[in-house]
Amino acid sequence: MRAWEFSSFGIDSLELVERPALVPGPGEVLVAVRAVSLNFRDLLMVKGLYNPRMALPRIPCSDGSGEVVELGPGVTRWKRGDRVAGIFMQNWLDGPITRARTKCALGGDVDGTLCEFMVFRETGLVEIPDHLSYQEAATLPCAAVTAWNALAAGDIKPGSTVLIQGTGGVSIFALQFARLRGARVIGISSSYEKLERAQAIGLDAGVNYRDVPQWDRWAMEETGGEGVDLVVEVGGSGTLPISLSALRFGGTVAQIGVLSGAAEPLEIPMVLHKMARIHGIFVGSRQDFIEMNRAIELSQLRPIGEEFHWTQAREVMEKMEEGGHFGKLVLTVN
Repeated sequence: MRAWEFSSFGIDSLELVERPALVPGPGEVLVAVRAVSLNFRDLLMVKGLYNPRMALPRIPCSDGSGEVVELGPGVTRWKRGDRVAGIFMQNWLDGPITRARTKCALGGDVDGTLCEFMVFRETGLVEIPDHLSYQEAATLPCAAVTAWNALAAGDIKPGSTVLIQGTGGVSIFALQFARLRGARVIGISSSYEKLERAQAIGLDAGVNYRDVPQWDRWAMEETGGEGVDLVVEVGGSGTLPISLSALRFGGTVAQIGVLSGAAEPLEIPMVLHKMARIHGIFVGSRQDFIEMNRAIELSQLRPIGEEFHWTQAREVMEKMEEGGHFGKLVLTVN
């Protein structure tokens, strides 16, 4: 089978190689990969910035969808032809996160999805919603489950206000899921064009943070001086202080991303006085994925992104690095 792998760190090190054919063992399923989507984590992995001690060579990417083509002995959950997606952490099936459950994350601890075929334990897959294409379903395992759990952490209800940062995969899914919950969504971006696109799919108000660097004050104005209920924080330590300032008393920051370095020290008194919660989000479990898919199917929600052919993997990684995309970047696998 063909697969993209890197034997040293760097986008230029990605190579399309031949690997031996895979055969599923007892309790395992062979999946023909149809589509793969990229996350910022995948870029960090390839560049050696996520885990510089990672064993190489490695097939990158955590997110993908495909078709069950062969069953190992004893498999009862699946049949040939089932449309499936792999879960991000193959050991986290349900319940709270533990150290053991964080092991075996695709594209990091083990080989990822940027290949023609993969072998999964039968518990490492979920069924994908019927109305989604393989390309749409490939966007779900990491970004969508992360956004789903971010809103759960903020206990978002009808009438709540959610603030999203940027228009990448997690932020756009958070916008879509927040609207499903009846919440108001405001957001920041460095692009007026992207803000207009986000408003076309439900963003209630947006501001360009290059023109309005103190966007916490803008968020306060948008909420009548109260602050937002939830910030979906993908910026990292560089934006966290402003996110806390934009938060209402008792609100939640769902901490997801690490895109920026610290611009100013964290205001611990603000955390205390606002009784703010900073809740780290590390994707989610198989059960979270299943419950999210039920909501997607009932609402007929469709992910948003751009599609490419998988032979363009290097170019799409570079596009991820530039940060000019809207929603998800998806590769179709032949």
